[in-house]
Amino acid sequence: MTGLLNIAVLVAVVAFVFARQFTAQRVSSEGRMWWLIPVVLAFLALRQPDLLDPVHRAASVVLLAATILIGLAGGAAWAWTTRLWTDEQGAIWTKGTWAAAGVWLCAMALRLGLMGVAAALGVHQNSQSTLLSVAAMLLARAGVTAWRARGLQPTYRVPVAG
Repeated sequence: MTGLLNIAVLVAVVAFVFARQFTAQRVSSEGRMWWLIPVVLAFLALRQPDLLDPVHRAASVVLLAATILIGLAGGAAWAWTTRLWTDEQGAIWTKGTWAAAGVWLCAMALRLGLMGVAAALGVHQNSQSTLLSVAAMLLARAGVTAWRARGLQPTYRVPVAG
């Protein structure tokens, strides 16, 4: 049942985040809880002891590391293909582009390829590695987006007379 719960949570998060990226979102400087979804995904992944295949431990660690690296690289690429702009009041906005959607599709294809490699090697994998990869992707995207947004924030604004 835990695997089904992981898959249901993963599908819901991916659908929510993917659909939301195509609407303009204000980048908050108040430190909103951008880390909450990745932490929940990581918790769900790490709460079970069978993250690594005990029979093929070394191959399992390499595949898990590759999956997390794909998530980090995908998140950074997603952030770089996301449009950032400031409005008249100086607020920073973000919106995903079609290139960002392409990054998502490439990252999914790479993850599926790793699943194929794992199956060919006889390494048992479950949804936990995918949860960690998506958590890494969301964290990397948030970090790179925040870093890019910092460069857009004006250091001094002249007050507008009313």
